[in-house]
Amino acid sequence: MRKFGLAFSLWLVTNHPSPFTHYVLRIMKTALLFAGQGAQVVGMGKDLAAASPAVRQVFERANATLGYDLARICFDGPEVELTRTDNAQPAIFAASIACLEALRSELGSQGKSLEFAATAGLSLGEFTAHVAAGTMSFDDGMKLVRLRGQAMQAACEATAGTMAAVMNLDEAACAEVCKESGAEVANLNCPGQIVISGEKSAIAAACEQAKARGAKRALPLNVAGAYHSRLMASAQAPLANALAAATLAAPKVTVVSNVTAKPTTTPEEVRDLLVRQIVSSVYWEASMRWLLAQGFQRFIELGPGTVLAGFMKRIDSSIPVLSVNNCASLADVAAKL
Repeated sequence: MRKFGLAFSLWLVTNHPSPFTHYVLRIMKTALLFAGQGAQVVGMGKDLAAASPAVRQVFERANATLGYDLARICFDGPEVELTRTDNAQPAIFAASIACLEALRSELGSQGKSLEFAATAGLSLGEFTAHVAAGTMSFDDGMKLVRLRGQAMQAACEATAGTMAAVMNLDEAACAEVCKESGAEVANLNCPGQIVISGEKSAIAAACEQAKARGAKRALPLNVAGAYHSRLMASAQAPLANALAAATLAAPKVTVVSNVTAKPTTTPEEVRDLLVRQIVSSVYWEASMRWLLAQGFQRFIELGPGTVLAGFMKRIDSSIPVLSVNNCASLADVAAKL
């Protein structure tokens, strides 16, 4: 019944645009989504910054907070510099908040406002989600993400880890493969896609075992280390210390945790879960299904890429995900809100 109602609303807006149909869209329960590491691309945010004072202000604040020219790395690269974990994480964070502020500004110029009742972010994106939800300030979020990136980069350099994507093998079979090989389940992204993490030898063995159990593909990923595994444990203490010193508030809207696939409600819980997240599995599919069960009908992905929109198509193809990552997509999404 929920799918029928949503499909009818989308058909109505597409075929019979009117003040009433736009009101139908505005009252849909909306959640904001924020990407994680791997979404970075040279040039992200560049056209938005050229067109929007609000976006330029975000990148200026990022540069001032960090003490170096993050905007240049986002806009012009080089790619090898952008993809370093200690740069990629603050860069994606800044680009994602820039897209959020661009959408707010564009809607404001049209006499509208951005209404949302939940946020979620994949791994690094969970910090962005907390900034959007008012849990932490942009400046504190940027400092935390930069430190997180540095600590994780150090953990990568101190270990011989990697990751692999396993296609079309169910969670139980994948968990068994990890148990036998010494790898760990890192990301449960969507039906048919699980990412595993661990020492390079363990990942090589896990890929062979996964294919033997019927996985369509098991592909090593081009990453710096074994994210969301015990090999990242050394990054936890620096982040825990920084979070303990940071000023956090209770989220103003629902923020879904990667670790539990449930809302976080208190600053103490936020601190605990963000530290645990570094070595824990990311339950993205379960997080999205929780939001769907709460009646969320529309999702807006803010930041580089459309990976999260792709995941949602495999989780529930009836659910629209609007993506803002450049000037063209900004105009398109603003027209639909």
